[in-house]
Amino acid sequence: MTPIDTIFDALRAGQKHYGESAVTQLEHAIQCAVLAEREGASSALVAASLLHDLGHLINPADRAQTARGEDCEHEVLAADYLARWFGDAVTLPIRHHVAAKRYLTATEPDYAARLSAGSALSLELQGGPFSAEEARSFADQPGAAEAIRLRRWDERAKEHGLAIPPLDHFRSCLEENLATNKS
Repeated sequence: MTPIDTIFDALRAGQKHYGESAVTQLEHAIQCAVLAEREGASSALVAASLLHDLGHLINPADRAQTARGEDCEHEVLAADYLARWFGDAVTLPIRHHVAAKRYLTATEPDYAARLSAGSALSLELQGGPFSAEEARSFADQPGAAEAIRLRRWDERAKEHGLAIPPLDHFRSCLEENLATNKS
């Protein structure tokens, strides 16, 4: 099985509803990638947008941890899992998309009010808004700007009934971003 088929199988397992949202995890992933495409993001950032929540799907304890009020660190799980096939252009925005939420809630006064109920709850589990010093430090990290863009799409990609392309629409995008030195 190819890396992309393995990833697509994991994404297709995301047919359960995405937290409190009226969309499934798979629909959320595709909607996020479509938003990235529409805004002219690089293919690597489109791939990251599609794959950013894969950690929820590859962690069998994800729902139980969340129910216990624990941060599952899905962003780290996804980035580490995907690093065998993709380089930093894909994995860094994934790794930092939770930190980007903490950054945006610290630096944009109205951002927290736009969070879905599930995102607001997970924000607390993830450490809450950054301090001013943490925000400055985050903004200087490689991949932070891309993670911030991803985070904005992430929050908007929860629209019930939105027409979306099939998952295979993104196959060439993922193929283009496979790291040539990875197997």
